[in-house]
Amino acid sequence: MPSLKLSNADCLEQEMQWFQELLLLRGKITFEQSQTEAELEKIQLPDFSGSDSTYAQLVARHQMGLEERLVLLLALMPHVKPHLLDILHIKNQTYDMPFTEFGGIKGEKHRGFLPTGETAVFLLAGSNLERRFELIRLFDPSHYFGKEGILALEHHSKDEPFLSGVLKISKEYLSLLTTGEVYKPDFDGDFPAKRIHTDQEWSDLVVGEEVHQGIKEIQNWLLHGRRLKRDFQFGRRIKPGFRALFTGPPGTGKTLTATLLGKACHLDVYRIDLSLVVSKYIGETEKNLSRVFDLAENKNWILFFDEADALFGKRSQTSDSHDRYANQEVSYLLQRIEDFDGLVILCSNYKNNIDEAFFRRFQLVIDFELPDFYQRLKVWENALHGEFEYESSIDLRDLAEQQELSAAAIVNVLHFCLLKSLARKEKKIRQKDIIQGLRLERIKEGKSIVG
Repeated sequence: MPSLKLSNADCLEQEMQWFQELLLLRGKITFEQSQTEAELEKIQLPDFSGSDSTYAQLVARHQMGLEERLVLLLALMPHVKPHLLDILHIKNQTYDMPFTEFGGIKGEKHRGFLPTGETAVFLLAGSNLERRFELIRLFDPSHYFGKEGILALEHHSKDEPFLSGVLKISKEYLSLLTTGEVYKPDFDGDFPAKRIHTDQEWSDLVVGEEVHQGIKEIQNWLLHGRRLKRDFQFGRRIKPGFRALFTGPPGTGKTLTATLLGKACHLDVYRIDLSLVVSKYIGETEKNLSRVFDLAENKNWILFFDEADALFGKRSQTSDSHDRYANQEVSYLLQRIEDFDGLVILCSNYKNNIDEAFFRRFQLVIDFELPDFYQRLKVWENALHGEFEYESSIDLRDLAEQQELSAAAIVNVLHFCLLKSLARKEKKIRQKDIIQGLRLERIKEGKSIVG
């Protein structure tokens, strides 16, 4: 069986052959006037019924005709065969300037022709105004191009004509329709979220029974929530998605729980640090958050918002425009969260810092507390997996009782000890290493050093 990359390439080669036929025909209709618009309807589109490519699957799923396939192909061509558009650089000799009806722009670095909405509408409708008006629907947000995040018109100025926007295919569909691979966005200037994962298992998460029950509730929603919303009358009474708030000190398992949920349910988990997303510049916070939610639409992602205090802290009186705008940012995020048809987890180290008015927005609030004696003992005993051993003078029960540490802090201490052990070319943890590791951990946490 050919690879998806090869299958997509074969389909696109066929698509570009009829594109060149259409381009030539448009020239004869508009400039030579040797053909009529009716000839466009006679163009034979490639039949992909026998192809398993992601390109063919998309065409079949939406039963794409000439119009949609042309727009999709124009959005793809600068990425696959930009030279086929070079003919559209031709100048109007009468005015010594490019033909306005061709649309298109030049990029900052790309020397080729970047198609715009005008390019697509001209090729399909020429100067027929009624037909042009009809084709504008292809760029409406309600069209499946927009609803599924396939492509859109990107405008660089709000004052320019609507169809002057550049035809921009999403990174996800560019990847799917070329290499056949699922695009996995990661943190950059345009996407303030990072995909996180874990190599740990549920057995590595040491939390109390109440936390376990909360996790099971989230798992139940991930497994059955969308079906309840979609297939039962009760679904009309509930909002889409599921919203949970994780609170508790650092190192108590909040992030680990989110990644384990993703791992167990085969979902990507994206972490958004709200302390980095929130901007002092009016309007920037919404833009940053919008990029995340716009990409997350129609994806089976878990969105994990860390440092929620940055937006959801105790609200001050709206004494000036900045206070009022901060409340607008909170309202914007809450609205996007409530409209998101997936799992959203907000995380805060300090529950008391969250304004009480926000708690009703969540279906579930889980308090992650510092582990008790028995939980700490379990971490000390099980973290080594039998690959290392403690020297006989180390009393783990005494360690667990005297050192009130989070599970993550215990792992940090053991990490320090194991590196010391390997440096000695042995697999034994010594008392002096634990004492030193505890001192370093307490310094890091800003606590007083004892012993």
